[in-house]
Amino acid sequence: MTQVAQFEFSPFAENTYVVYDDSGECVIFDPGCYSAEERTALKDFILEKRLQVVRLVNTHCHLDHVFGNAFVHRTWGVLPELHRDELPLLEHFPAVSRMYGIPDVEPSPMPEHFLEAGESLEFGQTQLRMLFTPGHSPASLSFYCPDAGFVLAGDVLFLGSIGRTDLPGGDYDTLIASVRTQLFTLPGETIVYPGHGPATTIRHEKEYNPFF
Repeated sequence: MTQVAQFEFSPFAENTYVVYDDSGECVIFDPGCYSAEERTALKDFILEKRLQVVRLVNTHCHLDHVFGNAFVHRTWGVLPELHRDELPLLEHFPAVSRMYGIPDVEPSPMPEHFLEAGESLEFGQTQLRMLFTPGHSPASLSFYCPDAGFVLAGDVLFLGSIGRTDLPGGDYDTLIASVRTQLFTLPGETIVYPGHGPATTIRHEKEYNPFF
């Protein structure tokens, strides 16, 4: 059985996820752990559950979703995986952090290979389908698990809202199309785990999200 653990990290209140199953393997999505206390919380959970970290995945590479990339790589030896078109954001992450008044971030290691929409992200007994959902960022990916009925949506879709589109690489019409064609075609009961805020469902957002 595939399970999802959620952590809220950093001044940006970003959601980091650890997805794991009965094999004991896990994947860390969007490690936003910024402080020493946050890094310890993530590490302690993984130790407590006796999990083996086998992959590190970034849905997209805005600063709040990659603060912990270097820590995860240093601790568990995995390199970030992301869509190729998100690489410029990852490369400029330290400079962007300085623009936000955060001067002392540790640069992220670079990926050795890239993820492609339409393929499966696999670990243990779990398969996640990768959906191409740009608009908030140039090439955000969402990760859908049919067996467990959830999707990790990054900053594309929130409870009652959508991701902002005024950052470099953002585009409102592209984001709306991504949600309609990639997320709203999923079963209504699918749980949406967003990059910020509480979880929701596809059905709830189709019925009540004011942007649709």
